[in-house]
Amino acid sequence: MTVALAPDWNIAPLNGLSQVKGRTDATLSEAPIHRFLLETVQRFADRPAVVFREQGVRWTWAQFQAEVDALAAGFVALGLRVGDRVGIWSPNRVEWLVTQFATARAGLVLVNINPAYRIAELEYALNLSGCRALVTAEQLKTSKYLEMLQRLAPELATCAPGALKAARMPALEMVIRLGTDRTPGMLNYDDVLASGRARADRTALDALDNLGLGLSCHDAINIQFTSGTTGNPKGATLTHHNVVNNARFIAQAMNFTENDSLCIPVPLYHCFGMVLAVLACVSTGAAMVFPGESFDPVATLQAVSEERCTALHGVPTMFIAELDHPRFAEFDLSRLRTGIMAGSPCPIETMKRVIAEMHLSEITIAYGMTETSPVSFQSSTTDPLERRVSTVGRIQPMLEAKVVDADGRVLPVGEKGELLVRGYSVMQGYWGDAERTREAVRDGWMHTGDLATIDAEGYCNIVGRAKDMLIRGGENVYPREIEEFLFRHPKVQSVQVFGVPDAKYGEEICAWIVPKPGQTCTEDEVRDFCRDQIAHYKVPRYIRFVDDMPMTITGKVQKFVMREKMIAELGLQEAKTA
Repeated sequence: MTVALAPDWNIAPLNGLSQVKGRTDATLSEAPIHRFLLETVQRFADRPAVVFREQGVRWTWAQFQAEVDALAAGFVALGLRVGDRVGIWSPNRVEWLVTQFATARAGLVLVNINPAYRIAELEYALNLSGCRALVTAEQLKTSKYLEMLQRLAPELATCAPGALKAARMPALEMVIRLGTDRTPGMLNYDDVLASGRARADRTALDALDNLGLGLSCHDAINIQFTSGTTGNPKGATLTHHNVVNNARFIAQAMNFTENDSLCIPVPLYHCFGMVLAVLACVSTGAAMVFPGESFDPVATLQAVSEERCTALHGVPTMFIAELDHPRFAEFDLSRLRTGIMAGSPCPIETMKRVIAEMHLSEITIAYGMTETSPVSFQSSTTDPLERRVSTVGRIQPMLEAKVVDADGRVLPVGEKGELLVRGYSVMQGYWGDAERTREAVRDGWMHTGDLATIDAEGYCNIVGRAKDMLIRGGENVYPREIEEFLFRHPKVQSVQVFGVPDAKYGEEICAWIVPKPGQTCTEDEVRDFCRDQIAHYKVPRYIRFVDDMPMTITGKVQKFVMREKMIAELGLQEAKTA
């Protein structure tokens, strides 16, 4: 359901301080996810709901609901009970989408496993969350999931399907594989679905409905692992209430309706796919269009053109890849209107190109983190263009945020500090990790670790990560500021700036640059471009030209990998500090 709010939120900081509150006249839904979907199915039963082009799947909302019911009944028939954790390890496939809603229908907690995970990460995630079942694809590119599972659990070779007892993963009992091939010790997804479909008569559906009556919107429904540069991933635990309401407000900011169709090249395992895309569509009855298992710029452009999509989501690197593809001009993007650019800082020049060249006149920027379900700030389709391309918008309804200094004092408007967020969207906690939960959430405030400013009208600008900030000779240097400047160079396609150790200054500035296709660039050109334009201490000492950046599967740049490579290449030593 859409949220009836006036487009102009009129949010301004309080008393000249960097503290803002979203509108409080909005209504928060109390619906668990299964009821949230059912409300849409009842309104739009015969309208298009799901398109997976690579798999040839096209479902209406009613057909989608039938698949969800069948799989939920299949899960219950396997003996899975309310509160059990079910992992999913797969790229974007229709089975992922059905599993998302079937687990919610049966009161199970979905555990999102990053498709890029390898053996050690998989073992850690499954054991931390205590998964009883794992739904898994066979492979994605060079990641052979079944082989990795067999190495982790050699007991699969001899156990009966659904009766695994693995020494290294004691909680895991069931591995449910996708595809038609048979694998020793594993159940097949199609068999579980068929079993549920055979049981999906009125009696079984009544049983599921009765089960649903016992579910609260405040129950945990999803565990998503957050990546970091140090330590093990943390399992952010989200409730129905968290993600359902966040999706509603996200859709409202885009002015979404059942007449929209959203192209979704972002991964489902991430909040971007699961909440900003899927649940936002469910909230309004908009159609979901998936170009393929993983991002491909041509497949995405084809999907937008051929499916007549009105909206497109993506991280900045995806939009850049689409805009700069040699075949870009072949595709009809004229029906595009809106969408979201998020996931990492959005270059202003990229936003301007997306609006001018992709017809995305009402595209929005969203900012958030997994721990806040995820979006806390988002621009609106009605925001002035300059605000939409240069900020992450304003605080969402029913949330509040503030920018504080190192001592927790709220800073004056316009000053840089750490961004804190409070409200309905803050996670339940990190699964099985009370200590790190207490560190992150204090007095209800989620400490984001992001450096931000809030201006006099309440617009937020993310200037970097607190840990990304570097100090060169006593000067605080914010990489984002330098990146935005270098992005204006006519030969620069993308750029990342970070610090490396330096004996004299403590840290020096390094820039990795991907030149535009067909362009060559030199270090002298870059430095000449900087001369007299930015402070001398902000000019990168080290410049490297690369073909691409090291990234996570969601398109987030891994600056720590770049830093490690530069330290090794330059033979630098980290200085020890107290």
